[in-house]
Amino acid sequence: MSIENVKLHFRSFNREQDVREFATSSATVQQAADTIGVIPARIAKTLSFRGENDQAILIVTSGDAKIDNKKFRLAMGFKARMLTPEEVLAQTGHEIGGVCPFGLTQQLRVYLDLSMKRFDTLFPACGSTNSAIELTSDELFQYAAGQEWVDVCTGWE
Repeated sequence: MSIENVKLHFRSFNREQDVREFATSSATVQQAADTIGVIPARIAKTLSFRGENDQAILIVTSGDAKIDNKKFRLAMGFKARMLTPEEVLAQTGHEIGGVCPFGLTQQLRVYLDLSMKRFDTLFPACGSTNSAIELTSDELFQYAAGQEWVDVCTGWE
């Protein structure tokens, strides 16, 4: 089960107990914000794209940010093409609504967008449609084994 992989991941950092599970859905940015009681921008959403050799890359952004195709191409060197829900599950081990950069079934490259740097803490999903964890942007980068901070989004400025 996906959330169990995430909890196992956080166990190695002694943070397993910080994974929160909710009685209500947190599958969308708005649902997560309503469930947790924060503004949507503080939800860290993980987007899955087709990278080189068809291996997924993950981009984690703030909840109010949108991928800017021109910025994406400049930063990543290829066109932004999102994965299908089936491909997301196969590449990450997480279903849409619970996708996160933790507890992945494959080692994937993870990039974090600068849109998240404006907040003290953010809330990424934890592998299910009703879970999250509160992390600083530096913790998010560390626990996700981030490759680098990128500027690939618009709409949040």
